[in-house]
Amino acid sequence: MTLVTGLQTLAGGILTGGVYAMVGIGLSLIFGVMRIVNFSHGEFMAVGMYTAYVLFRHFGIDPYLSLLLVIPAGGLLGAAVERLFLAPIARAPEHTAILMTVGTGLILSNSLLFLFGAHPQTIFTSYSTSTVRLGPVTLSVPLLISFAITVAVIGALGWVLARTDLGRAIRATAQNRDAAELQGVNTAFVRTAVFSIGTVLAMAAGVLLLPVLYVFPTVGSTFTLKAFVVTVLGGMGNVAGAIGGGILLGTAESMGAALGATGYRDAIGLVAFLLVLLFRPSGLFGRSRA
Repeated sequence: MTLVTGLQTLAGGILTGGVYAMVGIGLSLIFGVMRIVNFSHGEFMAVGMYTAYVLFRHFGIDPYLSLLLVIPAGGLLGAAVERLFLAPIARAPEHTAILMTVGTGLILSNSLLFLFGAHPQTIFTSYSTSTVRLGPVTLSVPLLISFAITVAVIGALGWVLARTDLGRAIRATAQNRDAAELQGVNTAFVRTAVFSIGTVLAMAAGVLLLPVLYVFPTVGSTFTLKAFVVTVLGGMGNVAGAIGGGILLGTAESMGAALGATGYRDAIGLVAFLLVLLFRPSGLFGRSRA
């Protein structure tokens, strides 16, 4: 691999990894506050992709502009799912919530299959194949736009968590739910808000990837797996670590493909997942609770 090829591969991996980070942050935030492993996370991402697809094909709305509609829709969908399916079992054993998210994911994926069929769908915009040059490196315009939007969304989320009353309530609930309630925090509302935010991040990530990927009803399972890899790399419940985990996964997949392992991109992530679980269960950027 030449230096230019290496830089090209690294740049592509970082841009893709940024969007992976958004997926992982949503899953990590939900786990950190609700202690729920959300197996339907990727299916919400697929819903976001199909929503942007419909808005583009039938109404001519650019996929990036469709975020203005997808984000509030995702917030409402996440809040409805949490209130209807997860809130009633908030005090139940953890495996109950896991089974509920698995069931929710099956409902979503089969609904998409019923509505859109099994055939992959894609969109083509005026900039889908556009590139820009930065020195010797050629960068994809859609990935650049997606990365820029990802940075803005993650920055906004960081501001909410650090500077607002909601953010303080979220951090308090994540640290100790019972103590937060004694301090007057409405933890039921916080759980709903967190699941809603996680759903928004997943659906938004799907929209950002749509211009460079095709979508099919079961695509969510692939990205649920990627979200788990990102979350484990960054440390379960570690929102900041998920950013590093996403970029690491994107870079590893890109490097692996450049070295001839194109058909094993997902396997590279799984190998990283297993190695981290074996040798550093708290994650590369997490701290052990022992």
